[in-house]
Amino acid sequence: MDSRKLIKSFIYASHGILHVIKSEQNFRFHLLAAIVVIIASITTGLSKTEWIIIIMLICGMFMVELLNASIERVVDLASPDYHELALQAKDLAAGACLIYAICSAVVGLIIFIPKWWGILF
Repeated sequence: MDSRKLIKSFIYASHGILHVIKSEQNFRFHLLAAIVVIIASITTGLSKTEWIIIIMLICGMFMVELLNASIERVVDLASPDYHELALQAKDLAAGACLIYAICSAVVGLIIFIPKWWGILF
């Protein structure tokens, strides 16, 4: 394996991450939500298993948002003019983000509500 190629692949990937942070409002929203969830996780005292679940949910959301942004770019490149199928492709990718976000929120509530309940009452 060529170490220069490996290093370049990490550099290209980091460029993609920086680009999505700069250009995608939803990614920035999920980044802020992740920070809030991490702070809540620290203060709540999660188990090791709960931490693993939270980290997987956060990273999964970032991956889905990156894939959504990628699909949007490819669709825009392939179909610069309006086309119903292009719109559907973009809507489907955005729908995947929404489903994962809802799933993450539900799982987060399942983890956090009993802990908050124990703290508050």
